[in-house]
Amino acid sequence: MLVASRMAKNPVTASPMDTLAEAQHRMNAGNFRHLPVTDNGKLVGMLSDADVRQHQGHLKDTKVSGAMTENPITVTPETTMEEAAEIMLERKISGLPVVDRGKLVGIITTADLLGAFLEIFGTTEENATRIDIMLDESGPHDLPSASQVIHSAGGEILGLGTYRDRWEEERVYYLVIRADSLQPVIAALEDKGFRVLGVH
Repeated sequence: MLVASRMAKNPVTASPMDTLAEAQHRMNAGNFRHLPVTDNGKLVGMLSDADVRQHQGHLKDTKVSGAMTENPITVTPETTMEEAAEIMLERKISGLPVVDRGKLVGIITTADLLGAFLEIFGTTEENATRIDIMLDESGPHDLPSASQVIHSAGGEILGLGTYRDRWEEERVYYLVIRADSLQPVIAALEDKGFRVLGVH
């Protein structure tokens, strides 16, 4: 999934010469936590609600240029959501301007990322349930076999992924499943020898 599919397009911006009071008003009106700062259409900075709070009591006297982060890190519409998430985690920031051919075209935030990942995992689907199971890389308890069992029991796999449990040497697989009744699916997996670790 690319940033272009989840970013907020044509974001509200501030000018370096705006006061922080003006910028805060725009943030409050739109329920934003970030404002890209542009000068003659060019991105020159990023202003966050945390930047504004540091100047509380002087918002009418302080220009955006005196509080913003200059030359902010940017991504493009073709950046993957995973890459954007890595940048935010590494830099400890919660919003990235999206620039295409030197022009500001959007903004991507942690809220956008979380929504995208929930969609990828399938957890936003109605009647979706996550089950954690142990699978063999090959053999009778691999992923294709589990998929066949789930399908035969009336279930549909909406998403899947893996993680390593701190108490387990093997990798844990989680499957997001939709079924009219989940119990037959779990029973069928266990009957075929799959180790179901949890249902969420």
